[in-house]
Amino acid sequence: MTILDSEFRDLETPSGLMRTHLFRPTTAGRYPGIVLFSEIFHATGPIRRTAAFLASQGFLVAVPEIFHEFEPLGKVLAYDTEGTDRGNWCKANKPLAAFDADTAAVIAFLQQHPLCTGKLGSLGICIGGHLNFRACFQPEILAGVSFYATDIHKLEAHPRSLGLGRADDSLERAKQKAIQGEILMIWGRQDPHVPFAGRQQIHAALEESGTNYQWLEFNAAHAFLRDEGPRYNPVLAQQTLAIATELFHRKLGDGCLSAAPTGGSGSGH
Repeated sequence: MTILDSEFRDLETPSGLMRTHLFRPTTAGRYPGIVLFSEIFHATGPIRRTAAFLASQGFLVAVPEIFHEFEPLGKVLAYDTEGTDRGNWCKANKPLAAFDADTAAVIAFLQQHPLCTGKLGSLGICIGGHLNFRACFQPEILAGVSFYATDIHKLEAHPRSLGLGRADDSLERAKQKAIQGEILMIWGRQDPHVPFAGRQQIHAALEESGTNYQWLEFNAAHAFLRDEGPRYNPVLAQQTLAIATELFHRKLGDGCLSAAPTGGSGSGH
C-alpha cells in the first residue's frame, strides 16, 4: 500500500488559517479518519513518520499545525533549546478556546472528506496527548490515544497547565465523564513531566467517572516514541503503536468502502 504524504489543506479557524498535513493510502477507497496531534514542534520528521505508519494501516490521517497563530504556515520547530522554548511559549500563550476550535475544524474537515468513512479517532503525543484527551470530549471521536500527555494533572508542586492563563478544565471534565468513546493512555514511568502523583490524579478521574479506558505504563522516558534522540525506545514504540492500531481498527473499522468523488474543503497543494 503506497502512502501519499505530500498533501495539505489550510483550514479556516476562528484564529486564522491552520495548515493540516494529510497522509493517506493511495489505494482507492474510503478510510476512517485520525487526527494526529503533534508535539510542540509541529510536523517534524518523527511526527510525519508516525502519521505515515498510521496511514499504512488503512487510515486517513490529518496533522494540524497546533501553533498556526504564532508561526508561519509550514513551520517546523527544531528539537533543541530554542525550539523547545518557542514551543512552550506558544503553548502558554494560546487560549484554550483556540485549541478546541482547531480540533473542531479538523473533525469537520475529516467528516466531510470524500475519502473518509466519517468514523473518527485521534492520537496525540506530549502536548498532543493533552489535545487528544480534550478531543475525546467530542462525540465524533470514537477512540483516542494519548502518549505521555502533559499538563492534565494539577499539582501545587508541579504547576503546569494548557493554554493562556493556565486555566484548562481537562481533569475536571474527565471527572464528569466527558469522554464518551474509548481512550488509551500510555506513559513512561521515568517521565519527569508527568510524575507519579500526577498520573494518579488522571487515573482516578477516569476510573471514578466510569470512563471506558485502557492504561499502560512502561519503564521509559518522555518522548520514547520519537525516533530521533537518545530517549527513543524502538521496541516500546513498535509495541504501543500496535496496541493503538488495534484500538482504532476495533472502534473505527468497517472495511474499505467504495471511493467517493474526489475533492475537499480548504485550499491546498
